[in-house]
Amino acid sequence: MIRVVIVDDQALVRQGFAGLLGVAGMEVVGEAADGKAAREVIVRTRPDVVLLDMRMPRFDGIWVLQQLREEDIDVPVLVLTTFDEDALVLDALRSGARGYLLKDITLEQLTHAVETLAAGGTLIAPALTDRMLRAIRSQAPPEDATAIDGARELTDRELDVLRLVASGYSNRQIGDALFLAEGTVKNHVSTILVKLGARDRTNAVLRALHDGLLG
Repeated sequence: MIRVVIVDDQALVRQGFAGLLGVAGMEVVGEAADGKAAREVIVRTRPDVVLLDMRMPRFDGIWVLQQLREEDIDVPVLVLTTFDEDALVLDALRSGARGYLLKDITLEQLTHAVETLAAGGTLIAPALTDRMLRAIRSQAPPEDATAIDGARELTDRELDVLRLVASGYSNRQIGDALFLAEGTVKNHVSTILVKLGARDRTNAVLRALHDGLLG
């Protein structure tokens, strides 16, 4: 059973998502109404996935993401919000979010997203993807000669893996698609992160989009 923490400043929204996830057979192990409480409940419960709103009192969603990264708390975070501003989406992804969806999703889309992140994948709302691609390419990442050289050295197989990572596939799903063992996929992903100078899968996808590696 996938264990989930819900972070949103509106009690009705939290109750609604909790009810939907319960119907889907998932367990809500904690809730929080602000950023500070979110950090505390995530540390205490160590869930499989966090649903995180962006705009909240007492520290917002970006603060929560940055705290988790600074404290090396590796919990997949799915941003679930009504705000789709390009700058906010980019800030969330660069701060460590592994998914970004708007709240007008269906139950099927919500459960699919939670399952995808719990399995190690990433997911961005399709409506945001093209806009993100343009925004990412218009904002050059910090110059990193090592990462640039590494990107040029990606093998065809690593590019295949990277494209599936960008599509939200988990390691197991990538293995099934490319007829590789899951351990082999993990090794490929680790090598890709090193070559791109990326701290995680989401950051690797951002760099790949910026550099036009995904084709």
